[in-house]
Amino acid sequence: MRIVLLGAPGSGKGTQAQQLQSDYGWPQISTGDLLRKAVAAGTELGLEAKAVMDAGNLVADDVVLGIIKDRLSNHDAKTGFVLDGFPRNRTQAQDLETVLSDLVKQLDAAVLMDVSFDILMKRLTGRRTCSKTGKLLNVYFSSQEELDECTDAGGELLMRVDDNEATIRNRLQVYDQATAPLIDHYRAGGLLRTVQADGTRAEVYSRLLTVLGVVSQ
Repeated sequence: MRIVLLGAPGSGKGTQAQQLQSDYGWPQISTGDLLRKAVAAGTELGLEAKAVMDAGNLVADDVVLGIIKDRLSNHDAKTGFVLDGFPRNRTQAQDLETVLSDLVKQLDAAVLMDVSFDILMKRLTGRRTCSKTGKLLNVYFSSQEELDECTDAGGELLMRVDDNEATIRNRLQVYDQATAPLIDHYRAGGLLRTVQADGTRAEVYSRLLTVLGVVSQ
Protein backbone atom coordinates (compact mmCIF):
# COMPACT_ATOMS: atom_id res chain seq x y z
CA MET A 1 0.00 0.00 0.00
CA ARG A 2 1.03 3.59 -0.64
CA ILE A 3 0.22 5.63 2.43
CA VAL A 4 0.62 9.17 3.73
CA LEU A 5 0.60 9.42 7.54
CA LEU A 6 -0.72 12.73 8.86
CA GLY A 7 -0.59 13.85 12.45
CA ALA A 8 0.68 16.40 14.91
CA PRO A 9 4.05 16.08 16.66
CA GLY A 10 3.59 13.39 19.29
CA SER A 11 0.74 11.62 17.49
CA GLY A 12 2.82 8.47 16.94
CA LYS A 13 3.33 8.64 13.16
CA GLY A 14 6.92 7.46 13.31
CA THR A 15 6.20 4.57 15.67
CA GLN A 16 3.34 3.26 13.54
CA ALA A 17 5.26 3.76 10.28
CA GLN A 18 8.13 1.68 11.65
CA GLN A 19 5.72 -1.09 12.64
CA LEU A 20 4.18 -1.14 9.15
CA GLN A 21 7.66 -1.34 7.66
CA SER A 22 8.60 -4.22 9.96
CA ASP A 23 5.41 -6.20 9.30
CA TYR A 24 4.75 -5.50 5.63
CA GLY A 25 8.04 -4.28 4.17
CA TRP A 26 6.65 -0.89 3.12
CA PRO A 27 9.57 1.50 3.75
CA GLN A 28 9.04 4.37 6.15
CA ILE A 29 9.97 7.52 4.25
CA SER A 30 10.73 10.57 6.38
CA THR A 31 11.87 13.76 4.67
CA GLY A 32 14.24 14.57 7.51
CA ASP A 33 15.96 11.20 7.20
CA LEU A 34 16.07 11.50 3.40
CA LEU A 35 17.69 14.93 3.55
CA ARG A 36 20.34 13.76 6.01
CA LYS A 37 21.14 10.70 3.87
CA ALA A 38 21.30 12.75 0.66
CA VAL A 39 23.67 15.22 2.32
CA ALA A 40 25.85 12.41 3.69
CA ALA A 41 25.94 10.69 0.29
CA GLY A 42 26.92 13.93 -1.44
CA THR A 43 24.25 13.61 -4.15
CA GLU A 44 23.49 16.58 -6.35
CA LEU A 45 20.24 17.28 -4.50
CA GLY A 46 21.96 16.55 -1.18
CA LEU A 47 24.67 19.15 -1.85
CA GLU A 48 22.00 21.66 -2.84
CA ALA A 49 20.08 20.94 0.38
CA LYS A 50 23.26 21.18 2.49
CA ALA A 51 24.06 24.65 1.17
CA VAL A 52 20.58 25.83 2.12
CA MET A 53 20.62 24.19 5.57
CA ASP A 54 24.13 25.50 6.31
CA ALA A 55 22.79 28.99 5.65
CA GLY A 56 20.05 28.36 8.22
CA ASN A 57 17.22 28.31 5.69
CA LEU A 58 14.44 25.83 4.91
CA VAL A 59 15.06 23.49 2.00
CA ALA A 60 12.86 24.40 -0.97
CA ASP A 61 9.94 22.12 -1.80
CA ASP A 62 11.31 21.26 -5.24
CA VAL A 63 14.53 19.92 -3.70
CA VAL A 64 12.60 17.88 -1.12
CA LEU A 65 10.31 16.53 -3.82
CA GLY A 66 13.29 15.60 -5.97
CA ILE A 67 14.79 13.59 -3.10
CA ILE A 68 11.41 11.94 -2.42
CA LYS A 69 11.04 11.04 -6.09
CA ASP A 70 14.47 9.41 -6.08
CA ARG A 71 13.53 7.43 -2.95
CA LEU A 72 10.17 6.29 -4.32
CA SER A 73 11.96 5.01 -7.44
CA ASN A 74 13.89 2.46 -5.36
CA HIS A 75 12.98 -1.20 -5.70
CA ASP A 76 11.86 -1.58 -2.06
CA ALA A 77 9.09 1.01 -2.61
CA LYS A 78 7.64 -0.94 -5.53
CA THR A 79 4.90 -2.65 -3.50
CA GLY A 80 4.23 0.26 -1.16
CA PHE A 81 5.59 2.94 1.15
CA VAL A 82 4.65 5.02 4.18
CA LEU A 83 5.31 8.75 3.88
CA ASP A 84 5.85 9.96 7.44
CA GLY A 85 5.10 13.65 7.94
CA PHE A 86 5.01 14.71 4.30
CA PRO A 87 3.17 16.48 2.77
CA ARG A 88 2.59 19.21 5.35
CA ASN A 89 0.25 21.46 3.38
CA ARG A 90 -2.06 21.44 0.35
CA THR A 91 0.60 22.72 -2.09
CA GLN A 92 2.99 19.92 -1.14
CA ALA A 93 0.15 17.41 -1.49
CA GLN A 94 -0.55 18.59 -5.02
CA ASP A 95 3.16 18.49 -5.90
CA LEU A 96 3.39 14.97 -4.49
CA GLU A 97 0.55 13.87 -6.74
CA THR A 98 2.53 15.14 -9.72
CA VAL A 99 5.60 13.19 -8.61
CA LEU A 100 3.57 10.01 -8.16
CA SER A 101 1.93 10.50 -11.55
CA ASP A 102 5.40 10.74 -13.13
CA LEU A 103 6.23 7.41 -11.43
CA VAL A 104 2.89 5.91 -12.53
CA LYS A 105 1.86 5.44 -8.90
CA GLN A 106 -0.99 6.72 -6.77
CA LEU A 107 -1.83 6.92 -3.08
CA ASP A 108 -4.09 4.32 -1.50
CA ALA A 109 -4.79 6.26 1.69
CA ALA A 110 -3.98 9.33 3.76
CA VAL A 111 -4.28 8.39 7.44
CA LEU A 112 -4.83 11.04 10.10
CA MET A 113 -3.48 10.06 13.52
CA ASP A 114 -6.03 11.89 15.64
CA VAL A 115 -5.06 12.75 19.23
CA SER A 116 -6.51 15.34 21.60
CA PHE A 117 -4.48 18.48 22.33
CA ASP A 118 -4.18 17.60 26.05
CA ILE A 119 -2.69 14.16 25.34
CA LEU A 120 -0.27 15.61 22.78
CA MET A 121 0.94 18.15 25.33
CA LYS A 122 1.54 15.41 27.91
CA ARG A 123 3.30 13.17 25.40
CA LEU A 124 5.67 15.95 24.36
CA THR A 125 6.24 17.91 27.58
CA GLY A 126 6.53 14.66 29.56
CA ARG A 127 9.28 13.12 27.41
CA ARG A 128 12.44 12.27 29.31
CA THR A 129 15.64 10.35 28.54
CA CYS A 130 17.45 8.39 31.21
CA SER A 131 21.01 9.71 31.34
CA LYS A 132 22.25 6.29 32.43
CA THR A 133 20.57 3.95 29.96
CA GLY A 134 19.34 6.26 27.19
CA LYS A 135 15.85 4.79 27.60
CA LEU A 136 12.98 7.04 26.49
CA LEU A 137 10.43 7.62 29.23
CA ASN A 138 7.46 9.85 29.96
CA VAL A 139 6.64 11.29 33.37
CA TYR A 140 2.91 11.06 32.61
CA PHE A 141 2.68 7.68 30.91
CA SER A 142 5.67 5.57 32.03
CA SER A 143 5.14 3.47 35.15
CA GLN A 144 6.65 4.65 38.40
CA GLU A 145 8.72 1.46 38.36
CA GLU A 146 10.31 2.46 35.03
CA LEU A 147 11.05 5.97 36.26
CA ASP A 148 12.52 4.67 39.54
CA GLU A 149 14.65 2.14 37.64
CA CYS A 150 16.49 5.05 36.02
CA THR A 151 17.01 7.14 39.16
CA ASP A 152 17.83 4.13 41.35
CA ALA A 153 20.62 3.27 38.90
CA GLY A 154 22.08 6.74 39.41
CA GLY A 155 20.60 8.25 36.27
CA GLU A 156 18.73 11.50 35.69
CA LEU A 157 15.54 12.05 33.74
CA LEU A 158 16.65 14.57 31.13
CA MET A 159 14.26 16.83 29.21
CA ARG A 160 14.98 18.16 25.72
CA VAL A 161 15.35 21.93 25.57
CA ASP A 162 12.64 22.23 22.92
CA ASP A 163 10.15 20.13 24.90
CA ASN A 164 9.01 23.10 26.98
CA GLU A 165 5.30 23.94 27.00
CA ALA A 166 5.52 27.28 25.16
CA THR A 167 7.54 25.84 22.25
CA ILE A 168 5.32 22.78 21.94
CA ARG A 169 2.10 24.80 22.11
CA ASN A 170 3.40 26.93 19.23
CA ARG A 171 4.39 23.85 17.18
CA LEU A 172 0.93 22.36 17.62
CA GLN A 173 -0.78 25.61 16.63
CA VAL A 174 1.37 25.89 13.49
CA TYR A 175 0.51 22.28 12.66
CA ASP A 176 -3.21 22.94 13.05
CA GLN A 177 -3.08 25.98 10.77
CA ALA A 178 -1.15 24.20 8.01
CA THR A 179 -2.82 20.81 8.20
CA ALA A 180 -6.54 21.60 8.31
CA PRO A 181 -6.61 22.40 4.54
CA LEU A 182 -4.56 19.25 3.88
CA ILE A 183 -7.09 17.09 5.71
CA ASP A 184 -9.89 18.65 3.65
CA HIS A 185 -7.86 18.01 0.49
CA TYR A 186 -7.56 14.28 1.14
CA ARG A 187 -11.14 14.02 2.38
CA ALA A 188 -12.38 15.57 -0.88
CA GLY A 189 -10.29 13.03 -2.80
CA GLY A 190 -11.82 10.12 -0.89
CA LEU A 191 -8.45 9.08 0.55
CA LEU A 192 -8.74 10.24 4.17
CA ARG A 193 -8.84 7.63 6.94
CA THR A 194 -8.88 8.61 10.62
CA VAL A 195 -7.36 6.63 13.49
CA GLN A 196 -7.95 7.49 17.13
CA ALA A 197 -4.30 7.53 18.18
CA ASP A 198 -4.65 7.55 21.96
CA GLY A 199 -4.05 4.34 23.92
CA THR A 200 -1.20 1.83 23.74
CA ARG A 201 0.95 1.33 20.64
CA ALA A 202 -0.68 -2.05 20.05
CA GLU A 203 -4.20 -0.62 20.32
CA VAL A 204 -3.42 2.20 17.88
CA TYR A 205 -1.72 -0.20 15.47
CA SER A 206 -4.75 -2.48 15.49
CA ARG A 207 -7.01 0.47 14.62
CA LEU A 208 -4.59 1.52 11.87
CA LEU A 209 -4.66 -1.92 10.26
CA THR A 210 -8.46 -1.89 10.43
CA VAL A 211 -8.84 1.42 8.57
CA LEU A 212 -6.28 0.27 5.99
CA GLY A 213 -8.15 -2.97 5.52
CA VAL A 214 -5.06 -5.14 5.85
CA VAL A 215 -4.66 -8.40 7.75
CA SER A 216 -2.64 -8.35 10.96
CA GLN A 217 0.69 -10.17 10.75
